[in-house]
Amino acid sequence: MIDSGHTTDEKMPVQGRAAEEMQVLSTEHWSLLATRSLTYSEIFSRVSIFLAILSGSVIALALIAQAAHFGTTFMSIAILLLAIDLFVGVTTVARLIALNLENLRWVVGMNRVRRAYLERNPTLEPYFITGSHDDPRSVLLTMGFDKLPARNVGSVFEGLQTIPGTMGALVAVVGGALAGLIAIDLAAPELVVVVAAGGTFALTFALFSIWGGRAFARNMARLKVNFPRGNEP
Repeated sequence: MIDSGHTTDEKMPVQGRAAEEMQVLSTEHWSLLATRSLTYSEIFSRVSIFLAILSGSVIALALIAQAAHFGTTFMSIAILLLAIDLFVGVTTVARLIALNLENLRWVVGMNRVRRAYLERNPTLEPYFITGSHDDPRSVLLTMGFDKLPARNVGSVFEGLQTIPGTMGALVAVVGGALAGLIAIDLAAPELVVVVAAGGTFALTFALFSIWGGRAFARNMARLKVNFPRGNEP
């Protein structure tokens, strides 16, 4: 009876620590989930604000065009409004890129918490479809990518499917329209207007793509890996 009581007394603190650890991990997991939710809410809010400003500008220009008949007044107001839209668009894309990097950080934290779960109960691993390591490949797996993105044409289309990619293309259109209006206001030939609009669109979109790609690669390179994935597929 004495030995049995002694064994029970030894196990109780261990069980208590295990329960406390699981409580702390669960709290951290839910905290990261809530933070990711707030990040996505801000992403959608910033996109909605930009689209509302852009839509309002287009409606305003349509009304002004009816009164000013595409004259000097219309051109001046159009250039001013599109310049404002372009500024808001650039700042929106910049914030979206930053928010995506913040989301990447929360995913790393969730993978580490998941790793802690599996260390305490390895039999649960077959039931997890997201990453449980904090190396780049595992982080991307949690974000829905099966492998590291390649630098090819396919990666460009994958980038366009993201919110910053789509917004970058839309803001580039605004930049191209602004350049075209400025060329028209300066009485440039039609060919110059087309080249100015198309060239500004292509240059703006390329700069956004390089900006976002380098920011993502730089952030992944600085990623501190505590639980690397092995050689398993």
